[in-house]
Amino acid sequence: MNTLHRVGAATAAHPWRTVAAWLLLLLTLGGLSAAFGGDLHEDWNVPGTRAQAGIDTVRDHFPGAGGATAQVVLHDDGPLDAAVVEDVTDRLTATEHVASVSPRISDDGDTALLYVRYAVESTHPDVLGVTEPLTRAAEPAAAAGYQVELGGEVPSTADEIDGRGELIGIGVALVLLVLAFGSVVAAGLPIATALGGLVAGSSGVMLLAAVTDVSPTAPTVATMVGLGVGIDYALLIVTRHVARLRAGDTPRQAAATATAVAGRSVLGAGLTVLVSLMGLRLAGLPTFSTFGFATALAVIGVMAAALTLVPALCALAGRRLLPRAVRREASESPVDRGFRRLGAVATPAKRPNHLSGVTGGADGEPLAGRWARVVARRPVVWGSLALVLLVALGAPALGMRTWPQDGGSDPVGSTTRAAYDLVSAEFGEGANGPITLVADLDELSAADVEAVHAEVDALPEVAVSTPATTSPDGAIAIWDIEPTTAPADEATSAFVDDLRADVLPDGVEATGYTPILGDISDMLTERLWLVVGFVVAVSVVLLMILFRSVVVPVKAAAMNLLSIAAAYGVLVLVFQHGYGAGLLGVDHAIPVSSWVPILLFAVLFGLSMDYEVFLLSAIRDDWLDTGDATGSVVRGLASTGRVISVAAAIMVAVFLGFATESGVVVKMIGVGLAVAVALDATVVRMVLVPATMTLLGRWNWWFPGRTFHAPAVPTPADGTDPDRAAVPA
Repeated sequence: MNTLHRVGAATAAHPWRTVAAWLLLLLTLGGLSAAFGGDLHEDWNVPGTRAQAGIDTVRDHFPGAGGATAQVVLHDDGPLDAAVVEDVTDRLTATEHVASVSPRISDDGDTALLYVRYAVESTHPDVLGVTEPLTRAAEPAAAAGYQVELGGEVPSTADEIDGRGELIGIGVALVLLVLAFGSVVAAGLPIATALGGLVAGSSGVMLLAAVTDVSPTAPTVATMVGLGVGIDYALLIVTRHVARLRAGDTPRQAAATATAVAGRSVLGAGLTVLVSLMGLRLAGLPTFSTFGFATALAVIGVMAAALTLVPALCALAGRRLLPRAVRREASESPVDRGFRRLGAVATPAKRPNHLSGVTGGADGEPLAGRWARVVARRPVVWGSLALVLLVALGAPALGMRTWPQDGGSDPVGSTTRAAYDLVSAEFGEGANGPITLVADLDELSAADVEAVHAEVDALPEVAVSTPATTSPDGAIAIWDIEPTTAPADEATSAFVDDLRADVLPDGVEATGYTPILGDISDMLTERLWLVVGFVVAVSVVLLMILFRSVVVPVKAAAMNLLSIAAAYGVLVLVFQHGYGAGLLGVDHAIPVSSWVPILLFAVLFGLSMDYEVFLLSAIRDDWLDTGDATGSVVRGLASTGRVISVAAAIMVAVFLGFATESGVVVKMIGVGLAVAVALDATVVRMVLVPATMTLLGRWNWWFPGRTFHAPAVPTPADGTDPDRAAVPA
């Protein structure tokens, strides 16, 4: 009797105690997070980059400089009243934590750009995402009928998540589960369990925020992933539980067996997700580490709920997890059952067990099994077609251009987008991303600084240049320039690179909004391959341990890379080239956010391995029983095809729900996850896996020091694990 069987048996035997323990745990974690939880902070420091070094220099020599910034834009159809602009400027200057306000009037006088500099960084709790003080300060302009918009760093950190993503995902998941199980109770159980685990994980995230900076977007990503995998993990156990109920087990026996068998797949899949998330620490940005930790806490929470709360709730639900028609049949008297079998008593046709795949042909073979046989007869043809499709979808990723999100990529109707558009129209696109030049006066004389200033000002890429200002201690001089192109424009990135390489002498550094974003993009592009190498290597080793095979883990990693590359390609087509972007509320083509590729890879590699573990568990189980390498592929796909399809459909629904959120980064993550999971559950699992495993035959299970012979493994005599776990303990 293994550990998971004992856990399932114990929780099923004492379901109310288990439920009470979970409620107590959730209340305790909720209380702790409310009392000791921290605030969410964005950490935009980019250690090791040239732009960060420049900002640190400015902070060291200009008191109150180098802090957060914001833009307040006032606009009217005619010339603005100078008294109103002055009043708003004074009110902004008097706002807490504001160091200075620099007003700028457009040439036609109808727009004022008030550039607000704070004395604290954007991570300060009174500043991060807090726009009410800016709105209050601009009340005289609003009262005068002016258009008032907020842009820049601080307004961009305001909450962009309205919660509809979760509601859409949960609603669609519930419908799919009702259709799959034919029972509202069985459909609601995975969702309730996932939500319980997610609440526990979310409380953990807030406690994590008390000891480190956690990005405000991290809980959204954690919820997205946690909800998807939580429903999937619970679904896997509930499906096995329902199958054992149909086989005649009591609810307690079925719960214990389901936890022992399906629980191992849950542990294996969850562990792979956690390993992948830990790869985010190699990205080099503190904010990415918190993304990994926050999402890991959510995954741990839903895993714990699946392994303990699901068997308890299954035991409480009893046979109500079965469709009503099945329960009616079981409650018939022997006489009625005999008459019905003779055709004398008309009863409704028995509903198929959708999740077990008992649908398809007249011979009762599941549709997934019949499909697997089709693929197995022409493995080269089908495998080639699947490979061509994935490569074709992934090809656009070769032209991917990344850039962190700015106001120009925000949705139409948001104040940050309106401010960005007004500034671009009235002051030039470069006004949205000024570049600060920092000159070290220990290395350059005043005449040298003046010469550099004149040379830079004369460049055709420079639209505006401010006079140089010397720090109070006389150590540095700084001035701002505005490019002629927008921050996200590829020409702007090229200009910064040329400026650093060919124009600025030693002792002068380019920093500020645009160079920081450019350095972030460059660093994440370089670190992507480090994260990929770590995640793939560790995942392959983990799968080798789980499946006692060398070929299967390597093949699984290669297929996961293909599906992720295809997701990247779709992101490029949708967002960078604009195909279908309007359906997502994006009105123009934009670069892929720099935050997305690494985050998407770490999450997707783990999620893709979920289905790999589920499928390979069944295939390996059959192979150990029969030694038939080809037949085990067909039977493994037949037994898991339906549950993987339903699980994937649920996860796609959850992710697409988040794609409806207003934040463009969340949209990209939702679309990327949905596309990759859909491809993984269809093209990869239904075509590429059976084709390659058929071609490889017994080589799938080659492992150093082990022969190919696979003797049948007898069923355990204690009767605790009749279906036998496919993943070794």
